[in-house]
Amino acid sequence: MAIQLDTRIAANLYQARIKDGVPPELKKVPFRNIRDLLSMHSKTSGDKTCLIYYDNDDGAQKFTYAEFNARVHQAANFMVEDLGIRRGDRVATIAYNHVDTVLIYFACWVIGATVAPQNVAEDDRRIAFILRNSEAKVCFVRSEYLERAQNIVKGVNGDKGVANIELIVQVGGAANERHINFYAALKNRPTTYLADESGAKSADVPLSDGGEATAGLNDEALLVYTSGTTGAPKGVILSQYNLLVDAQGISSWQAITGNQRTMCVLPIHHVNGIVVTLIMPLYVGGCAVLNRRFSVSQFWERIVREGVNVVSVVPTLLQFLIEYGERERAKGNTIFGGGINRRDLIHFRHLICGAGTLSVGLAKAFSDMFGITIIHGYGLSETTCYSCFLPVNLSWQANQRWLLAHDYPSIGCPIEPNEMAIFSADGSGHRLGEGERGEICIRGHNVMQGYFKRPDANAETFKFQWFRSGDEGYYLRDGDGRQFFFITGRIKELINRGGVKLSPFDIEEVLLGIDGIKVGLAVGFRNDYYGEEVGAYVVLEEGVKLDEAAIIANCREHMPFEKSPKVVVFGKEIPVTSTGKYQRLKLHDCFAEWEHTQFRP
Repeated sequence: MAIQLDTRIAANLYQARIKDGVPPELKKVPFRNIRDLLSMHSKTSGDKTCLIYYDNDDGAQKFTYAEFNARVHQAANFMVEDLGIRRGDRVATIAYNHVDTVLIYFACWVIGATVAPQNVAEDDRRIAFILRNSEAKVCFVRSEYLERAQNIVKGVNGDKGVANIELIVQVGGAANERHINFYAALKNRPTTYLADESGAKSADVPLSDGGEATAGLNDEALLVYTSGTTGAPKGVILSQYNLLVDAQGISSWQAITGNQRTMCVLPIHHVNGIVVTLIMPLYVGGCAVLNRRFSVSQFWERIVREGVNVVSVVPTLLQFLIEYGERERAKGNTIFGGGINRRDLIHFRHLICGAGTLSVGLAKAFSDMFGITIIHGYGLSETTCYSCFLPVNLSWQANQRWLLAHDYPSIGCPIEPNEMAIFSADGSGHRLGEGERGEICIRGHNVMQGYFKRPDANAETFKFQWFRSGDEGYYLRDGDGRQFFFITGRIKELINRGGVKLSPFDIEEVLLGIDGIKVGLAVGFRNDYYGEEVGAYVVLEEGVKLDEAAIIANCREHMPFEKSPKVVVFGKEIPVTSTGKYQRLKLHDCFAEWEHTQFRP
């Protein structure tokens, strides 16, 4: 299902996907598609461990490449034969980190279908919008979320529902006749549920190796949604080639080979979890250790137990690990807990850290406590995942200088699939030099195929043939002439909470629905735990008495905790531009006293 673009926009987007004069049709990967990659490893390294999954009870499931390949193809047959999914279809998921979720992703890619993963922490209205906008025909739902999915699809709680979802498939749990009757009545179609029974399917894929039925590198693979300054989520279209070429670039930069293991503690509805710790180890024939969720008390122990070499984290997790280390030290234990010492971690190489806002103070605190290398990096969903990292071959002293010697930790140098530059923040397309602050822009083979059904966003984002990130930054050169980039803030007014970007407009819609609020602005303020937290700057109507607790409680009725304001600051004046636009970024200092506060539900 190719995206349709205006001729001028399509030309600009195409130019933004060229790297050093090499056009995107000259592929940088040696595979025909993701299925080809998976098949190769299953044939050449079939007995090698491919995936290890840990559930919440510390139970582990292990799969070799041959076993994983067979399970993926069984799931693909289930989708084709029982569900009628075909190449070009879109499939949504409402799930969490689980081996079944991984199988669904790869089965879709074998068929040539697109996955639109949902973040279960989002509110129902946003999920309903994304399901409608994605045009998904089937939704795979973990059994724990079935009732919620019913309400979303039917349009309970005032939403108009999701008419394009033809079938909801229960994933895991036990078959439930009530659910089957509901879905059959919903679309008058038979309902199946995905559990161990799907493994009875043949592992032979009902697709030919050539012809129209076979997926190619240009086929869409992921449709992930990111917040925009206009409020409505924007669908980012990523192809199979986007996923593979970025995985190639990351693995090469990180010097990760087939004899190494990565561990995933981040959610796999996000490109970081999907690309860095699922696709990237598969690309090199390594092993991924997938965790149901991050557990601070089991983090180091699992690294030791499974011989993990690299873990991808967000800054929030560094803060949690520091606090855990302090608690363990206070008990007289090692900072790693569980009797683990540094000798046990001799195989562990480094942490990849990005997605959220890393402060110099947090980087220093972690380095001082653990003495473990942080490879700081940067990227966006629109550039598949990571676009740059600190070099892995820097000495400890050099790594620390780039992390700590400036006002901001460096995000490093561009990886091979893309190039980076700084342009004037006014969108004029004027390129800036060393040390000059402007907008971070990227072009290369890992740049997305475009925003789905958003010609306005595509036109603005690619107006001068680079992808415009909306982030402010600059670069400095080292003695070898390499460009080391820094991110200093945002030109866009998005709130980056723990790597999840939130639109202030979504939050402000709820604030302005509260009686007595004249102006309500959502502000992202600096916070040790999540990089940024959500605050509300409120101007009340004259004579109205409304306190912070009432406003926060009202917001929690309409939004999940993560998205709701944690602090309310009352004021009378709001900075505006010459055209009358509110300047949220100038309100950050109003929330300075909560920088070190951890907010809990």
